[in-house]
Amino acid sequence: MQPVTGFSKLSKSQKIDWLVSNHLNDDATAKQTLTQYWNEDQKLQDLHDGFSENTVTNYYFPFGLAPNFLIDGDLITIPMAIEESSVVAAASKAAKFWLDRGGFKTQIKGTKKVGQVHLMYHGLSSEMDAFYAFAKAELLQSLEQINASMKKRGGGIQSLELVNKTKSLDGYYQLHATFETKDAMGANFINTTLEQLANTLRLKASEFKGFSSDAPEVIMSILSNYVPECVVNVSVSCKIDEIGTINGVTGAEFATKFVRAVDIATVEPFRAVTHNKGIMNGIDAVVIATGNDFRAVEAGVHAYASRDGQYRSLTRARIENDTFIFEADFPLALGTVGGLTSLHPLSKLALQILDNPNAEDLMKITAVAGLAQNFAALHSLVTTGIQAGHMKMHLANMLEQIGANDTEKESLRKEYSDKTPSFSSLRESLDLLRK
Repeated sequence: MQPVTGFSKLSKSQKIDWLVSNHLNDDATAKQTLTQYWNEDQKLQDLHDGFSENTVTNYYFPFGLAPNFLIDGDLITIPMAIEESSVVAAASKAAKFWLDRGGFKTQIKGTKKVGQVHLMYHGLSSEMDAFYAFAKAELLQSLEQINASMKKRGGGIQSLELVNKTKSLDGYYQLHATFETKDAMGANFINTTLEQLANTLRLKASEFKGFSSDAPEVIMSILSNYVPECVVNVSVSCKIDEIGTINGVTGAEFATKFVRAVDIATVEPFRAVTHNKGIMNGIDAVVIATGNDFRAVEAGVHAYASRDGQYRSLTRARIENDTFIFEADFPLALGTVGGLTSLHPLSKLALQILDNPNAEDLMKITAVAGLAQNFAALHSLVTTGIQAGHMKMHLANMLEQIGANDTEKESLRKEYSDKTPSFSSLRESLDLLRK
C-alpha cells in the first residue's frame, strides 16, 4: 500500500471506498456496516460530520437514564452516555439506596480555571522580576477588549503572576493566570487571552532595557486542564442503623469494611487506579452525554488524585458518632453553553433533562454520578463481590455474541437468573437447548 495524498479532500463515499479497498479486502459487508450507521436526515448527518475530520460514519453510544437521584433536596434524572454494561444500573441502584437516607449533598468549593504563558529566560531572575513589574499594567490592559463580554457575565481573568520555575528547568518562567468563565468551559476564551498576553509580552520585552541576556522567549500559550481550584464536594451520610442488612452483612460490618476498602485505595496505587476508574465511569458518562470534554476531565481528575506525589483514592469514607460518611472532592471544568453542548442535539436534550443547569449545577450533578458509581462498586465489593452482578448485567451482550435467538435468550436468562454466566457455560447450555 502506498501513502495516500489529498485524503481530506475526498468525499465521504470516496474515503470509504479507499478504506475498504486498502484495509478491508474489498469486503462489501464492511462497507455496508459503515453506511448503515449514517443518519437518514442529511442535515443531521452533515452536522455530525462537521464535529471532526475525515469522518466516514457515526459511532453510537447508548444514551441511558439513571432516575431517582435526590440532590440537595431536588429529585433529578441523570442522562448517561456509556457503552459499559452495569454502569447505569449501578448508578440507579445507588440513587435508590440514598433516596430514603437523605440523598446527596453538594457544595461548590471554587470555579477558577488556569492558563499559562510558558517562557524561557537565561538572565538574572531579578531582571525578570523587574520586567514583569514594568509590563504588568499593559499586559492586563491589552486584555480589555477580549475580556469585555466575559466580564459582563461576571467572569474574565482573575489574577496574573510571574512564576519562577528555574529550579525545575533552567531558564523556565511562566505567566500564570486564573480565570472565571461562568457557564462556558472557556477553552477558547482562555487560549485567546493567553495568546494576547504573549503578544503584549513580546512587545514590552522589546521596549525593556534591563535584560543582560536575550529577551524572554515565548515557548507556548495554553490553558491547563488541571483545575485544583475548580472543585465540587459531594457527600452522603446516614446513621449506621439506617443502613440495614446488605446481602447478609449488617450495617455496622458493611460500614467498617467500606471504610477499610476506601483506606486501601488511598494508600495503594494499584487499587486506587481501578477504584478511580469506576468513579470516572459515572463522571465520564454525564460529561459525554452533556457534550463536554471527557478527556480534559479525566486528565485533570487523575492529576488531582496525585497532587501530594502519590496516586490516591478520590473518595473518602469514615465513621463518626455512629454515622457513616462518604464524600469526595472532584475538579470539574464543565460548560453548559458553547462548544458541543450547543451543537449536538442529544447534548442539548441531556441538558433539558437536567432542567438546563448552569455550569455549577452541572458540576454538582456530575460529581454525584461519580460518587454514586463508587458507592455501588464498593457496595458489591465488600459484600457479594463484583463479578456476580456485573456478569449478570453483561449477560445480554454475551448471549448476542454466542448467537442465541430470542427464544434461546429467554431460556438462558431464566437458567442464569441465580448463577454467574461465563462464555463456556453459556455455549454448553445453548448446545443443550439446540439438541
